[in-house]
Amino acid sequence: MSGTLNKVMLIGHTGDDVKMHYFEGGNSLGRFPLATNETYTNKTTNERVTNTEWHNIVVRNKAAEICEKYLKKGDMVYIEGRLKTRKWQDDKGLDRYSTEIHCTDFTFLTPKGESNNSGNGNPEQNAQKPQPSSAPQNNNSVSEEEDDLPF
Repeated sequence: MSGTLNKVMLIGHTGDDVKMHYFEGGNSLGRFPLATNETYTNKTTNERVTNTEWHNIVVRNKAAEICEKYLKKGDMVYIEGRLKTRKWQDDKGLDRYSTEIHCTDFTFLTPKGESNNSGNGNPEQNAQKPQPSSAPQNNNSVSEEEDDLPF
């Protein structure tokens, strides 16, 4: 295979609100941290261990404005994008590197009106509770429409 692939898919919780930067010509850029967790049981101590990995997410233009409007700290979101390493110089003139995920697609997973800003409880539980209750409502409306079908 001669082609290459640079694709990242993440589901995690936002670590902060989206920080926007606006440029001449109307372009904009949004940045926010995203936390993903890995949980496993240590076989020697039988303890549950959770490791958190932080990712720097970059969103551009209209997508950035949508994220700024609807994403809040603690919200769960699905991010799809590509890895990009940025080189910059610090105050001392030393080269620094930052690896970012440049977002190409996203889906909000925290139900509308249920932002995790309060920080109370487990955000994963809060994000998952309303989804089952809303799914049957949608299925019922679809099944009622299907009753009118001749087969």
